[in-house]
Amino acid sequence: MDFRGLQKTTLLDYPGIIAATVFTAGCNFRCPFCHNGDLVLAANSLPRIEETEVLSFLQKRKGILKGLCISGGEPTLQKGLPEFIQKVKDLGYLVKLDTNGSNPEMLKDLLENDLLSYVAMDIKNSPDSYEKTTDATGFSMEAISKSIELLRQAGIPCEFRTTLVKELHTEADIRAIAHWFPKEIPYYLQCYEENEQVIKPGFHPPTKEAMKRYQEILSEKLEQVYLRGVS
Repeated sequence: MDFRGLQKTTLLDYPGIIAATVFTAGCNFRCPFCHNGDLVLAANSLPRIEETEVLSFLQKRKGILKGLCISGGEPTLQKGLPEFIQKVKDLGYLVKLDTNGSNPEMLKDLLENDLLSYVAMDIKNSPDSYEKTTDATGFSMEAISKSIELLRQAGIPCEFRTTLVKELHTEADIRAIAHWFPKEIPYYLQCYEENEQVIKPGFHPPTKEAMKRYQEILSEKLEQVYLRGVS
């Protein structure tokens, strides 16, 4: 496993659970609004954290932490992910995976082997706008759809989430998303926030009114739609 970041305590990343978060290096997407740009574009410039160090930390925090979030980058690109998660579960931890859904084969393996307790899948945009939003070519929208279906059938807590950017998401995109998704899984709309690690600065968040309008549109088709980052 190639880890390049460790947040030792988080009350936000794993709903309802006191957890830590590890960040894996590398991603197959280049979303210009990504706020972990170093992990995507310059991971080798960041200090590497050995797997043994992460496991030792978790061993010491047993009884204080209850879960581990695995984020990135894109964790499912790491071939050693199943073996690492098994070691974490053997310590008694719940495991949450953050993924872009581009590797359904890995996701299926993790689910079938009961390695995950929670999955959050980022939905970048409507199918027609995916390529411009991820700035990636050669990936398969079929893979994204397969991952969505895997989570629909997973039998564990899951969520879909979209980070909304004024310049990249339109009302038409949101309507297309509403017709694309299983209605029963919670869907979160997150408001873009710029920071120093953004891959391409200069984007803006939608207005509060636009966020609420998008929530209303999704709620016409989906049962649970929530806003994050909107006060």
